[in-house]
Amino acid sequence: MVFKRLLGALGVGGPTVDTVLDPAPVRPGGTLTGRVLLKGGTAGFEIEHITLELVARVEAEHEGGESEGVVAFDRFTVGGGFRLAEGEEREVPFGVTVPWETPVTELHGQHLGVVLGVRTELSVAGAKDKGDLDPLNVAPLPAQEAVLEALGGLGFGFRSADLEYGRIGGTGQRLPFYQEIELVPSPRYADQVDEIELTFLADPAGMEVVLEADKRGGLLSPGHDALTRFTVSHDQVGHQDWPALVDGWIRQLVEQRAPYGSPTAFGPGGHGHGFEEHHHGRRSGPGMGTAVAAGAAGLAVGVAGGMVAGEVVDEIGDFFEGEEEEEEG
Repeated sequence: MVFKRLLGALGVGGPTVDTVLDPAPVRPGGTLTGRVLLKGGTAGFEIEHITLELVARVEAEHEGGESEGVVAFDRFTVGGGFRLAEGEEREVPFGVTVPWETPVTELHGQHLGVVLGVRTELSVAGAKDKGDLDPLNVAPLPAQEAVLEALGGLGFGFRSADLEYGRIGGTGQRLPFYQEIELVPSPRYADQVDEIELTFLADPAGMEVVLEADKRGGLLSPGHDALTRFTVSHDQVGHQDWPALVDGWIRQLVEQRAPYGSPTAFGPGGHGHGFEEHHHGRRSGPGMGTAVAAGAAGLAVGVAGGMVAGEVVDEIGDFFEGEEEEEEG
């Protein structure tokens, strides 16, 4: 990426900035590393702050329908307090910890269609200007990957993934939005469920797994949504029969009956209360400590086949180009 000239508040001839992220994807709760490259302009400038902002493209439901917007979900000051001389080139390395609830953008190298970015802001002489907006790639945690691999091995397929503005009631959610991974049901459940939605809410100890099923109606009963939540710890990876555990989750979800007048509390676009909650400790069993490679490959193929990988890449590219044109305008 070439240097981007900072116009607007700093004026033509001001310093330029380019942020280069290290190529490996970060994991939720992990350290994002890279370098901010500065180049002095036609005069010297006092660099007060260099700030990185994590942003996400988020969907919001409202009375008029649905809209999309950009939400900032963390900020880090990574440098500043120095003078950048005329024409001087300077490199500022950084390492920042991303939130545990940071959404997953890829699975085995395949984009899921979720768009995250890192925006660089330069503060010079009391004026702030936004430079780079770089794509942020996030790989799943081992426990998240184990759940996804198990679902793939059980015959579930990837349909889409998005970020929804709002909160899921009854959970420990911290960010103002959550990720929904929509799955096509396996043949075993295809006559009972239209779709299953999966949400991970991770923290340092483990994660909540929220599952919602769009259940089909029968001759004497209408269709309805079933919702449940499970908690797992990070140290279960390698000590868990994940296919058996996840299959048990799905069975409990599908076997739920339609609630009658159960109370719900929704945030904007959020799920309601009324969870059936389950905690799982360590246990052993067949396949313990092994990755379901075929299942992971199947889910990854679903990403490319169901979403069309090229279209996902184009969509992400359009988002970042649109953001840059808006800033320049």
